[in-house]
Amino acid sequence: MLIESFQNDKIKNVTKLLADNRFRKKSKVFVVEGQQENERALQYGFEPVEFFICENIFKGKLPEGRIHHVSEKVYEKIAYRGSSEGIIGIYKTKESSLSSFVPKEDSTVIIVEGVEKPGNLGAILRSCEAFGIDALIVANGKADFYNPNVIRSSVGCLFGMDVYDAGNEETLEFLEKNQFNIYTTLMDETAEDMYKRDFTQRSAVLFGTEHSGLSDFWIGKGKNTLIPMAGSIDSLNLSNAVAITCYESLKQKKG
Repeated sequence: MLIESFQNDKIKNVTKLLADNRFRKKSKVFVVEGQQENERALQYGFEPVEFFICENIFKGKLPEGRIHHVSEKVYEKIAYRGSSEGIIGIYKTKESSLSSFVPKEDSTVIIVEGVEKPGNLGAILRSCEAFGIDALIVANGKADFYNPNVIRSSVGCLFGMDVYDAGNEETLEFLEKNQFNIYTTLMDETAEDMYKRDFTQRSAVLFGTEHSGLSDFWIGKGKNTLIPMAGSIDSLNLSNAVAITCYESLKQKKG
């Protein structure tokens, strides 16, 4: 059966899942668009509920599971990126607790406090996955991990990463219990260049929002660290700063 109506209940449900964070959380499912993203979700063990396929666009191998065929116009209605690749999957969310994460002796974790922009979170996830970061902790976060823009901008890297949502107190307790070197990005006279920090041992680097930086909670909780810069600008986009930090961690471990 080909779904051709925008008024179809399943199409209405997908549209609402895309637009409404609270509805996603209540339903405990989320939307994945694109062939690579769906392949990664399946690869890393996310449980699919159903798929929506537009045969005029989709060129890959059909996934196993419940499949609904939709017209091109209906697909463009429910696709976050318009007519991209012809496949949308609905998956069950996963619940994970920071206490379940078991760090290695040389684990590096990135912590972003209060991140709001889904695109930023997705870009951060992509850098963390690319450079072998062991976990991303979102402290006091305001962005939904399963926001379509997080999945899109991370190119599905969300699915293969250990990602945790925790408050500041819980995060600090975890770091101290597991004897992490804590590197904060508070700008003061004690800050030292990043390449002087030791990432060959358990390390956690904390970043605040682009607007206001780390909150006062983290004052005195770690060693202040900065990215050395040669230009006249004294700050970077959050996702760029995280990417540089991730690379420095990998370089030290490889070196």
